[in-house]
Amino acid sequence: MIVWQSVVEALESLSSNKLRSALTVLGIVIGVGAVIAMLAIGRGAQDTITGSIGGIGTNLLFVLGGGSEEIRNPKPLTLADADALRDPFQAPSVIGVSPVIYGNVEVSYAGESKSAQATGVTPDYEWVRNVTLLEGEFINEENLLGRAAVVVLGPQLAENLFGRNEGVVGETVRIEGQPFRVIGVTEPKGGSGFNNPDDQLYVPLTTAEARLFRRGRDQVDMILVQAISADGVAQANEEIAAVLRARHRTPIGEDDFTVFTQQDFLSVARTITNVLTIFLGGVAGISLLVGGIGIMNIMLVSVTERTREIGLRKAVGARKRDILIQFLAESSLLSLLGGLIGIALGWGLAALVGAIAAASDAQLSPTVSLDAILLATLFSAAVGLFFGLYPAKRAADLEPVEALRYE
Repeated sequence: MIVWQSVVEALESLSSNKLRSALTVLGIVIGVGAVIAMLAIGRGAQDTITGSIGGIGTNLLFVLGGGSEEIRNPKPLTLADADALRDPFQAPSVIGVSPVIYGNVEVSYAGESKSAQATGVTPDYEWVRNVTLLEGEFINEENLLGRAAVVVLGPQLAENLFGRNEGVVGETVRIEGQPFRVIGVTEPKGGSGFNNPDDQLYVPLTTAEARLFRRGRDQVDMILVQAISADGVAQANEEIAAVLRARHRTPIGEDDFTVFTQQDFLSVARTITNVLTIFLGGVAGISLLVGGIGIMNIMLVSVTERTREIGLRKAVGARKRDILIQFLAESSLLSLLGGLIGIALGWGLAALVGAIAAASDAQLSPTVSLDAILLATLFSAAVGLFFGLYPAKRAADLEPVEALRYE
């Protein structure tokens, strides 16, 4: 009963100084709101990144040339390596293989010039990488054998060159000054920055090798391999390593190639986004600390102002514990009220960031999770208790006679 009475008295005390109480609560509101918003943005960024990686396909492996730094004179990956991986007897867990070469090129149309990443691919690339087309068709076997000057554009690249991403099939663009006919436009996948699939172009691998990039004979930059299923990725990884070790004549532990799986990329992405989220939450949490100091400051002022009241209460029988609970209730109530308002503020900020991202066509959807709300609420209450403890103890330690004589 004494706790409920203390809460009622705390409400009466705080309501008698509405402006001061509101300004004190403001620090906690801003702190909790910032923590929730930052955690929501970090969670949204993690979902976006992992979703983009997941869209590649759960059974895709990336084979790159080069091993550890100790390996000298590593052999490059070749088309013959890709053909060997297609052998069902050597790699029964592999159902798709697509060698690629890539590099940056200059693309121009009607005086508009744009730098983009060009990827030389085979027809298998379309289904190995789950490429879908907005219009037109993808590179076929005839284009590959004839070293055709044809190109498939990403939708963002098409938009930058033509001002639209539809109705561009049949147009001619210049890549490194050479004319290429547009035969297709891929569907938007979303993304930004380096290696954005919407801002790339695709040409036949043989054409890229002969006209755009200088590579050694049949040399490729990467081999994309599709395993028979997500559960078969580990087995496919072992089979790929065995085939390439035999072809490159390298012993185990001295591989001159590297195989990455989607899980490798997901693990790295989660680690980075988790560190980023913790960092953002920690920076925002500093404002909670400032808000807690504000509560301590106001409670010390309150103890000084109410010294005679404290002395009177103790003179008529109030125990030290009663005074301690009264002031702790006030500080905790301030902090908890600020936490509840801060939750609403953080939710609103997260929604605002999501709306701005959607308006900017950015793939970011902040997610306010229950654990973030509970963490912010409990932390704000703990801040009130911690920073209210010293003022409450100071009030409880006052001697009744000295308090009554205080002016």
